[in-house]
Formats: sequence, C-alpha cells, structure tokens
Amino acid sequence: MSTEINEFLDEQKEGLVQLAANLRRTRVAAARRAAMESAARIRALNVRVRTLARSGLRLTAVSHGAVQNLIELQGEIVTSALNDAAEKIHRMAYTESVRDLARVQAEVLQAARQRIVEDIARSVKILKGAAGDVRRVAAQRQAVAAAAPKKSARHKVKSAAKAGAPRKARPATRAKRPVRKKTRGGRTANR
Repeated sequence: MSTEINEFLDEQKEGLVQLAANLRRTRVAAARRAAMESAARIRALNVRVRTLARSGLRLTAVSHGAVQNLIELQGEIVTSALNDAAEKIHRMAYTESVRDLARVQAEVLQAARQRIVEDIARSVKILKGAAGDVRRVAAQRQAVAAAAPKKSARHKVKSAAKAGAPRKARPATRAKRPVRKKTRGGRTANR
C-alpha cells in the first residue's frame, strides 16, 4: 500500500513539475508574443504619424500658396483700379461738354465691370487650383493608409489557430485579461 501511495505521489509530483514547466514556457511565449505585437503596433503607428505629418505639411504649403496668390491678386486689383481711376479722372479733366463727361463715365463703368469679372475669374482659378492640390494630398494619404497592413499580429495568430494550426494548452490557473475593443484610430481601449 505504501508503494502505491509513493507511486501515486511520484506521478502527481511529476505531473505538477510538467505543469509548472508548461506554465513557465507558455508565459514566456505569451510575453514574447505580446512584445512582438507591441513592437509591430508601434512601428505601424510611427508610419501613420509620419504620413499625417507630411500630409499636414503639404496642406499647409497648399494653403499658404493659395493665400499668397490671393494677396498678390488683391494687390494687382487695387493697383489697376487706382491706375484706371487716375486715367479716367485725367481724361474727365479735359472734357469740354457734359456729353463727353457722360461718355467717359460710361466707359469707366464698363471697364470697372469687365475688370471685376476678370478678377473674380482669376480668384476662382486660384481657389480651384488649391482645391485640386488638397484633393491630391488627401488621395496620397488614402493611398498610404490603404497600403498599410490592416491585420495585426494578434489577428494573424488567431486566424492561424482557427485554420487548424495546433493550439497550445492553456493552463487552468491563468487569469482572464480584460476584453479590449478596437477604436477608430486602430488602437484598443478597455470596454
């Protein structure tokens, strides 16, 4: 009877040693896997940050260029309006009759109307060019985002497990981790 008890205790002792060794190995493997996943997420985040920064710089350059062009246009508008006004006033000074004065005034109004139409067309052209540049920057940003890997390392491990890859046995004493939910930015947050 004592030999049976000793054999039973030896078997239990051997099983506990194996369980402890398995537990150590699975914890180390889980820690390594978590470290690899974290490193992959950080690398992916680094690429996204660089892409956003570059997009921001490009958008800033586009907006500065558009504002600069609009300011230059405004300067040209004011300069041409003043030059035209000075010329017309000079011509009005040498008119001899009211009829000539009315004709000169009609020419002034027609020239002003034509100048306003041309200036509006140039403003719209500048704004359309800026809008096209913004669309190109956004398209480049979307292309980079689409090229970024969408599956995380954790998702790949789970997919491999579902596909029939052999799974390691989980120890019975392992505590459950809180469930994490993916947010818009690809990060995870506790529920």
